[in-house]
Amino acid sequence: MSSPTRYPHIFSPLDLGFTRLKNRILMGSMHTGLEEAPNGFVRQAEFFAERARGGVGMIITGGIPPNSEAGRGSKLSTPEEAEQHRIVTETVHAADPDVKICMQILHPGPLAGTPDCVAPSAIKSRIGRYVPNELDEAGIEKQLSDFANCAALARFAGYDGVEIIGSAGYLLSTFLVEKTNRRTDQWGGSFENRMRFPVEVVRRVREAVGPDFIVIFRIAAMDMLEGGMAWDEIVTLGKAVEAAGVTIVSTHFCWHEAQVPTIATMVPRAAFTQVTGRLRKELGVPLITSNRINMPDVAEAVLARGDADLVSMARPMLADPDLVRKAAEGREDEINTCIACNQACLDHTFTGRMTSCLVNPRACYETELVYAPVEKPKRIAVVGAGPAGLAYAVVAAERGHKVTLYEAGSEIGGQFNLARRIPGKEEFVETLRYYRRMIDVRGIELRLNTRADADALKAQGYDEVVVATGIAPRKPEIEGIDHPKVVGYIDAILGRKPIGNRVAIMGAGGIGFDVAELITHAGTSAALDVDVFAREWGIDFVNHPRGGVTGVTPHVESSGREVTLLQRKTDAVGKTLGRTTGWTHRMTLLKRGVQMINGVEYLKIDDEGLHTLVGGQPRLFEVDTIIVCAGQLPLRDLYDELENDGVKASLVGGAFEAVELDAKRAIDHASKLAALA
Repeated sequence: MSSPTRYPHIFSPLDLGFTRLKNRILMGSMHTGLEEAPNGFVRQAEFFAERARGGVGMIITGGIPPNSEAGRGSKLSTPEEAEQHRIVTETVHAADPDVKICMQILHPGPLAGTPDCVAPSAIKSRIGRYVPNELDEAGIEKQLSDFANCAALARFAGYDGVEIIGSAGYLLSTFLVEKTNRRTDQWGGSFENRMRFPVEVVRRVREAVGPDFIVIFRIAAMDMLEGGMAWDEIVTLGKAVEAAGVTIVSTHFCWHEAQVPTIATMVPRAAFTQVTGRLRKELGVPLITSNRINMPDVAEAVLARGDADLVSMARPMLADPDLVRKAAEGREDEINTCIACNQACLDHTFTGRMTSCLVNPRACYETELVYAPVEKPKRIAVVGAGPAGLAYAVVAAERGHKVTLYEAGSEIGGQFNLARRIPGKEEFVETLRYYRRMIDVRGIELRLNTRADADALKAQGYDEVVVATGIAPRKPEIEGIDHPKVVGYIDAILGRKPIGNRVAIMGAGGIGFDVAELITHAGTSAALDVDVFAREWGIDFVNHPRGGVTGVTPHVESSGREVTLLQRKTDAVGKTLGRTTGWTHRMTLLKRGVQMINGVEYLKIDDEGLHTLVGGQPRLFEVDTIIVCAGQLPLRDLYDELENDGVKASLVGGAFEAVELDAKRAIDHASKLAALA
């Protein structure tokens, strides 16, 4: 692979002494669920091999426990288990012998999800299921031996290295901070003692694998915890693991229980790389940086600034396994960019489901969802250029079908054109850019401003018609719903109607939260400005207090509107939002003074405002504007007409199922249907 002049830093090899990385982009570790899935090693092998063929210099696997105390799933502690891993390493090396693959050794400690979980002290994590068992001296020795054994077996299995994760609230990091390490022996107390365990892990691992094997240590360069690690402690630890034999230090940001977003779409691109750059000046080994680096120009800028020697892209490799190769070939506009929505990746991971990707449903399903070339191309009409229609059209055309895409509006995108207008969701523009480019690359005939009807489609004689006409907002049947105070969510987002200073939002699903974010926002979007982001979440990049957070109530700009978010259900407001991002949306709105009320029964709307029952008691919301976000109904009229006329037709996306409208489900459904067309 040649080194394009546009990305000289990315495509510069890195000499590690005993081996060489062909470029500076690595696929970071993600626990996908393939580790425990039936036929999981075969599926992992193809998952990683596809990324190896896509051009990455190094791959780090999902976390593998070194023993049963670290979890009940996949582990590596015996030669028999190591033989299974050979399926992965041999497949990756066959795909590209120059790609290095390292296995992450992950000991979750108090987050292991088993009553056998262990930690330096018997202190339950805020997000853990069990109080961990406090390790005694023999237990600590066992853990050290198990780490070394796991690393040696990784080498035996054909890996080029291991990554030891010492961050995120997992076992090693719980030794490092006083809040989780209350010991008074040689493993606790002073920082020298608290860091003894992770440093000894590194020393034992290096001793077990020899000098010519990659050993990476993942350090919490900013753990986002009040009372977390101080900067001088981070530097001291970095120097200690370097002396103990690490090849590379990888910087990580935050513990899982921290109350600061680090990977959501509201986080600016490359927001944390400056911290890596600061640590890089203190150490003599190469450093990896990560978090919200999703395009090659961002990675190149990070490397050019000297913030790191290597850039980790984890979720971006779910979205597009060919990202690096496309960058090398000057096809950046064809990259299917990670939008950091977390909906199919981390939200799945943390709820025990198989990881995938909203914009690329093939991720982790490479052996099952295959876009095979067709033997006999069909003429297919796709009606509606929202996420489902776009996904179907692109996959069908990629397979060789002749596709015509009809869109009644003046642009593609459907609901994504609403989402991209919400502050913090600017990344959604990238998905629309990708689809616009794919329409050209795949030779799809796009007809904008064209409302396809059944007669016209029938006259064209298509082999199939795919109806992706989307949804219509649901209009609640309550008295006064047509009152001038009432505004639909589409009009609110597009700015078609004025919004008053006192607002009630009917409906607290994802769209209700988006509308609340939009109408309460003021100033620059934090997703576009690191300084604004830092102020909103209490991060101090300049002084780096313990944990990197100030402990002071963050400053959040607000439009000044008085907004109340209402929900019929008695569940907590926002409960249906994503596991890894919902809390960030709730916190942001609470900081802006948004009231959230559940168990609301809507009675009527009049000049006074919105009349309701809350907890069975009458309550009037004296507001200027009532924004309706009360769900959607599928638009199926065209499908029904085609069916009646005997035309072969299929439904996808919101037209198929409009309940809890979900782009993840729409793209997944459309892609799977197109794979069978």
